Amino acid sequence: MPALKGILETALYVDDLHVSCRFYEDIIGLKPLKKTERLCAYDVNGRSVLLLFRRGGTSDGATAGGDNYIPPHDANGQIHMAFDSSHEAFKEWHDHLISKGIKILSRTDWMRGGHSIYFRDPDGHLIEIAASPGLWPGF
Repeated sequence: MPALKGILETALYVDDLHVSCRFYEDIIGLKPLKKTERLCAYDVNGRSVLLLFRRGGTSDGATAGGDNYIPPHDANGQIHMAFDSSHEAFKEWHDHLISKGIKILSRTDWMRGGHSIYFRDPDGHLIEIAASPGLWPGF
């Protein structure tokens, strides 16, 4: 089996791209790599990219310059994604989210020693800040 290095991109589909971009920049602190009327791409600590697509904005596919065609994709509903945090920064994340008026839905202490806090983004996606290692074997 060929080896994988990790997950490069995660995509969320949002109703109001400007509101969602502001949330991920102001609340989560992500820096944009690219912003258009169709998408915002964010660097996540030099390890991965979070893509925010305007819902329905990629239903016809897209051209990524030249003859590089990207097939159609889109999604509906509330999905879940987790950002990785150090144990040292976990309490700071909790306090930061509270100070920004973000409602913490749950806090979980995992059997392996990890910790998670859960909250919603403007589109209702369930977002997790997870302190690792300690969630999954090896993570």
